[in-house]
Amino acid sequence: MKRDLLRIADLTSAEIEAILALAERLKADQRAHRPHPLLAGRTLAMIFEKPSLRTRVTFEVGMVQLGGAAVNLAQGDIRLGEREPARDIARNLERWVDLILARVFSHQSLVDLASAARIPVVNGLSDLHHPCQVLADCLTLREHRGRIAGLRVVFVGDGNNMAHSWMEAAARLGFDFVLACPPGYEPDPAITAEAGPRVTVTHDVEAAAHGADVLYTDVWTSMGQEAEAAERRTAFGRFQVNERLVALAAPDALVMHCLPAHRGEEITDAVLEGPHSVVFDQAENRLHVQKAIMVWLSDTARA
Repeated sequence: MKRDLLRIADLTSAEIEAILALAERLKADQRAHRPHPLLAGRTLAMIFEKPSLRTRVTFEVGMVQLGGAAVNLAQGDIRLGEREPARDIARNLERWVDLILARVFSHQSLVDLASAARIPVVNGLSDLHHPCQVLADCLTLREHRGRIAGLRVVFVGDGNNMAHSWMEAAARLGFDFVLACPPGYEPDPAITAEAGPRVTVTHDVEAAAHGADVLYTDVWTSMGQEAEAAERRTAFGRFQVNERLVALAAPDALVMHCLPAHRGEEITDAVLEGPHSVVFDQAENRLHVQKAIMVWLSDTARA
């Protein structure tokens, strides 16, 4: 049965655990130089409306390591929804490739691709969700803490796509998620309501940080919001992950950031490079988790 990964809510708790366990195995294989061509002969089409470093490299390299191939389609190549509708692009690609990755502005573009394609579609980032990043972050937490359940993850910043995916993960993996954001930058109320009682939204960043197991942040101005940059710098001025905020968290707290980082804005250089930071472990784990996602979706489609 064909499955897609457009948001964390597309997965059950057991399916998330299966993907993370597979990612751990693939990471061990890669580090031991053991070949694992689980997608030999398979091809991934990568649609990019937004610039990308981590998503592009990790998916493309991941397919190579799995024995497959990837084809990059920049926005200028296909002009998703402009030159032709998403459903027509999906119905062409399904005749040539085995998986579709899309990094888009509008989440609806992913929904349209997935509803038309008979092959799996993966969300590489949209305005509403970033599931691959949060799954990689969950793998990072398992590596550094041995568990995810019971942790207190505090997200400092905008109620954006990252916050939405974290909320959905909290509902499935049994940890508490606190979003500390300025007034007017709360997450989507429908997604918040769906996530349930493990999610808290507050405007008191200091109170949120007290005893946190994880302090997480993201850029204050995402791609497509550049016109709001000055306004956002003012609104988010108190919502910086700095040495003072880290001191309020648990002594062994982890500092996380999905990157790219604007050092000196949402996070200080000292904290990003400090002993609590696992930021580049997160970036590495994008590779291993996304390989697991592609293998899992391919196996599910064949079942």
